[in-house]
Amino acid sequence: MATGGNSLPSPSCADDKKRRVCYYYDPGIAHIKFSDDHVMVPARVAMAHSLVGVYGMLGDMSRLRTRPATEAEIRRFHSPEYVDLLRDLTPESYFNDAALRQKAEDDHGIGGKDDCPAFDRLWKYCRGYAGGSLAAARALVDGASDIAINWSGGMHHASACKATGFCYVNDIVLAINELLGTFRRVIYVDIDAHHGDGVQNAFLDSNRVMTLSFHRYGKITPHKNFFPGSGAINEIGAGAGEHYSVNVPLDAGVRADAMEVFQPEAIVLQCGADSLSGDRLGGMELSVRGHAECVGFLRGFNLPLLLVGGGGYTINHVASTWCYETAVAVGKERELPDDIEIPSHGYELMYKNQGDKLHYQKSTATAARKRSSSAEVTKGKVLEHLSQIERAPSVQFQERRGGNNAAGVELYYDRPPSLEDDEPAQRLHRLCFPGLTKRIKLRWCLVEVRKCKRKWDQLQR
Repeated sequence: MATGGNSLPSPSCADDKKRRVCYYYDPGIAHIKFSDDHVMVPARVAMAHSLVGVYGMLGDMSRLRTRPATEAEIRRFHSPEYVDLLRDLTPESYFNDAALRQKAEDDHGIGGKDDCPAFDRLWKYCRGYAGGSLAAARALVDGASDIAINWSGGMHHASACKATGFCYVNDIVLAINELLGTFRRVIYVDIDAHHGDGVQNAFLDSNRVMTLSFHRYGKITPHKNFFPGSGAINEIGAGAGEHYSVNVPLDAGVRADAMEVFQPEAIVLQCGADSLSGDRLGGMELSVRGHAECVGFLRGFNLPLLLVGGGGYTINHVASTWCYETAVAVGKERELPDDIEIPSHGYELMYKNQGDKLHYQKSTATAARKRSSSAEVTKGKVLEHLSQIERAPSVQFQERRGGNNAAGVELYYDRPPSLEDDEPAQRLHRLCFPGLTKRIKLRWCLVEVRKCKRKWDQLQR
């Protein structure tokens, strides 16, 4: 683990408090490919990570690499039959076994090439991003961090037994369930262009989780709705969870009202970047800075905050946005002004079509669109739903079934040093004590630095 995590006060927030930020990144994400021409490109996370590094933010966070989610952890939400399929499915078995192929396509939504294909290392990919969100949630539960980031997560469409919308394992549901072991109420906010149907449905009858989704909704042709077709304003939950599902077709400005009424103890924010102007699929018009305002807004409540990725299919725009939102999390957004250029870092050619700027300009056609005249009507309906909610609902609260150690869960484990630059203190510790590199923590390193001044002087020469 590379340590840091003492962020600056953020100018985006109403308070002047620092935040301890942890950040999950798995270098293997750069090598995952759905197919040659698929719009979902997991390497966008590697691009965002490179920008975060080149702008000097890695030292402001605890950089974590967790073990992948276990099969048992994924089964906590997903059905055994579906998990068995995900674990065993390969491109070869999919194409060579007709019965398996039919089962994958008809029962579990996996197949073809446009939505959720059976690609190489599918199970590894699912375990990786799910493990990141689980570890991030545990960092908040343990009090180790105030904000936890996993840009590879955010797969909000997957249901318990079916893949859809490029999502196979619903890491958000797994993470929220982890948070509910400690926090009485969790609010889930989704600013992806697409409705977070998988998360909403998972907590449809719960009054401990409020789902608040801002998304595009309606027909894109006379006979076709914008995917997934759900998220109407009258979808408000069921049973004990009635009025705890809040859907806002386009932003109607009700975020603060939801926070005041529900009074959550933790926040999960899905930062899907397909709501940005110029996205290949989203068709919405947010700027990088506008998208990040939601991060700053929720950061200001000073509650445990989990940030995950999600959609986003113009990958340079995605990387720019998640980099800037990382800056908001650590309180360094003022160091990334509107005119800042993309420096040389290995991916710089990907940003030519946005003028080599982090904050690209919206296209004229998109910017010219007018906000829907029904926005105020939508806001009124949403506020009416919120008025039906009992403030800070009384809920049955179960203690955690055991700490992370009892469950055999490790937040951190070693990685090869070549994958990412170490902090200077860690690097010195590794050079001085090559046999003691496992589970290095910064406080240990600083103690060792004091003992190794002579060696440090030798290294400097």
